Amino acid sequence: MTESTEVVAWEERGRRLPLAGGDVWALDQPAVDDAGLDAVFVLHGFPTCSFDWRHVLPTLAARRRVVLFDFPGFGLSAKPDMRYRLRDQADVAEAVAAELGLERVALVTHDMGDSVGGELLARDLDGQLPFAVSGRVLTNGSIYLDLAQLTAGQLFLLDLPDAQLDAVGGDDGAPMRAALAATCSPSHQPSDEELAAQWALISRNDGHTLLPRTIRYIEDRRAEESRYTGAIERHPSPLGVVWGDQDPIAVVAMAHRLAERRPDATTAILDGVGHYPMIEAPERFGATVVRLLDADTD
Repeated sequence: MTESTEVVAWEERGRRLPLAGGDVWALDQPAVDDAGLDAVFVLHGFPTCSFDWRHVLPTLAARRRVVLFDFPGFGLSAKPDMRYRLRDQADVAEAVAAELGLERVALVTHDMGDSVGGELLARDLDGQLPFAVSGRVLTNGSIYLDLAQLTAGQLFLLDLPDAQLDAVGGDDGAPMRAALAATCSPSHQPSDEELAAQWALISRNDGHTLLPRTIRYIEDRRAEESRYTGAIERHPSPLGVVWGDQDPIAVVAMAHRLAERRPDATTAILDGVGHYPMIEAPERFGATVVRLLDADTD
């Protein structure tokens, strides 16, 4: 399948960092009008990649440097056949930060990225994180698994052995494209072009055959939920929460529970938006993230 010009252009904007375990694709976007604020460090979700954030990148980078990257097993990064662990993905985040000289960051996370972010915050609370987290915005991720409404497809993948699938020739990704669309609000459905681009990145280098492996982050989160969610709740950095209220998986009740447990957090609920606010309502989402981050600097 020929990749869209948008995917090709996105790949050309970044570069590959030769890190342990394989190359990691990263994009280091300078601020348009640098205000001397801490860089935004973006952690993407499952099963997509940093490409999700392309529509909000100009807004985020108006006054801040923004660093995005694809976790191993995702998007444009290397996709080795291995056990994918949350702690290993956090190691990669640390390595990207070190490679690009990040010393203080505003952490912006989504979906699986919320969990990886939780591990980074836990390390910081343990005095083991080599960079500082000065603020953060968390969005639409299953931070409370007892509230999560996992899809039939996610449950199917979790029931499979943690092993690479055989590549199937001619797979056009129709089930995955439909599954991604189903996580979005009916009033903000992604275009066919968007879904095709997402599938191209998921299936790049047979990445779709690794889905039973890359989804194991849910098992890791379940095993250590008190560590990841506990750090999200306890870390002293200012916390903003932006949540699409029509998310069928990471339901909005999660945002409300977090607000109860972290009453100093600022919560913004995006009405009529589902699991991918950066794709479904990029202008509203981007402006909200920037507002919450800038509030931390006032």
